[in-house]
Amino acid sequence: MAPVRVAAVQVGSVAFDLAASIGKLEDYVATAAQGGAKLVVFPEAYLSAYPRFLSFEIGRRTDENRHWYKQYVWSSMKVPDGAEGFDWLSTEAGSESAGREFESFRKLCQIAKKHNVFLSVGIVERSIVGATLFCSNILIDSNGVLLSKHRKLMPTAAERVVWGTSSATNQPAFLGTDHKPTDNLPVVWCPSLGFRIGGNICWENYCPLQRYALYRKGVSLYLAPTADARPTWLPSMQHIAMEGRTFVVSANQFQKASDFPEDYPARVAAGGKDEVWSRGGSCVVSPLGEVLAGPLWDEEGIIYADIDSDDILGAKLDMDCAGAGHYAREDVFKFDIRT
Repeated sequence: MAPVRVAAVQVGSVAFDLAASIGKLEDYVATAAQGGAKLVVFPEAYLSAYPRFLSFEIGRRTDENRHWYKQYVWSSMKVPDGAEGFDWLSTEAGSESAGREFESFRKLCQIAKKHNVFLSVGIVERSIVGATLFCSNILIDSNGVLLSKHRKLMPTAAERVVWGTSSATNQPAFLGTDHKPTDNLPVVWCPSLGFRIGGNICWENYCPLQRYALYRKGVSLYLAPTADARPTWLPSMQHIAMEGRTFVVSANQFQKASDFPEDYPARVAAGGKDEVWSRGGSCVVSPLGEVLAGPLWDEEGIIYADIDSDDILGAKLDMDCAGAGHYAREDVFKFDIRT
């Protein structure tokens, strides 16, 4: 295969404003496409906010808590059940006059198709029924078709207050429909890119069995959208790239207090100072742990790398941790995913 240009977009949300965040996303997608990118990767929870410093007390809820959770739900987005592999744009359900519930999802499909890119976006996803929120990542192909959706299995620490947990499959909202459960640990073959694409969100990448599940599914382009701006993140990405013998693309937000509404509690507490809440650190890493692009710190921007799927096989000369009948050592270990 010819090398493919990938782009990691380090950009902050217009927090709690879904339409404005999508508008900003399209501007960056257009720039990345003009720069030759065929895959454009956005950070964790880009649509429409990583709820940084939003606090709730155990055993006590206030009117302010409920106000901000309501704002969060309003600015989240819904993804249709069973949309994977379905041409949503060409159906009546996806038309301008129908499917208003999924208007934001439809807009993302249009953006990917318009700019002829594969689009990976971290979203705050609202359940079809009720107001449960999930930290999810979706991958849309250059025809505007959803290839995969992954909901964070276990939100980290206090994230669990506002985000729900998920399981190995995404169940349809309504029993008895034609929709079937979909894989929540997906790795999808993208022939035009020459890669099997999968990934984990933020600190899911510190869960060894969850990483291994993707290795066993043959991931060769591993996406790691994050909200972690610590200097320890880059060596973690290098470790994963070398462990899985996979390319890794990690995108984070460069986020400031001014990205949030003026009455957002943490911004009020900042007393008018435009503090940096996330420095970024987006990067692209080769299967041998070489940093191909980044890390990018302290600014919004796009980093690019040209990657070649043919490099994967050579990288496995000395290590193939999930190779069935070989490095996997199935005579010693047993691995299974409950579905």
